[in-house]
Amino acid sequence: MRILVSAVVLSCFFCLPCSAQTILKTEPLMLAPYEVAFVKDASCPSGKVLKVTGAIRGLHRRKACVALAGEQASLATATP
Repeated sequence: MRILVSAVVLSCFFCLPCSAQTILKTEPLMLAPYEVAFVKDASCPSGKVLKVTGAIRGLHRRKACVALAGEQASLATATP
């Protein structure tokens, strides 16, 4: 019974999506394929952030300016 309850509790933690997105100040140097990073820089207009998607070897990263809600974002520093 204890194992069943702990399995249910752990599954709840893994099933809940993360609602907050971390916004970096600089674009990460290394980014895994299909990994997404949000960057706050001057290349996008006010109120939007740069969405950078990693690519497989030989292809360029995809970059697009997207709007994020204020309650969904938290500003963080990029660690080199």
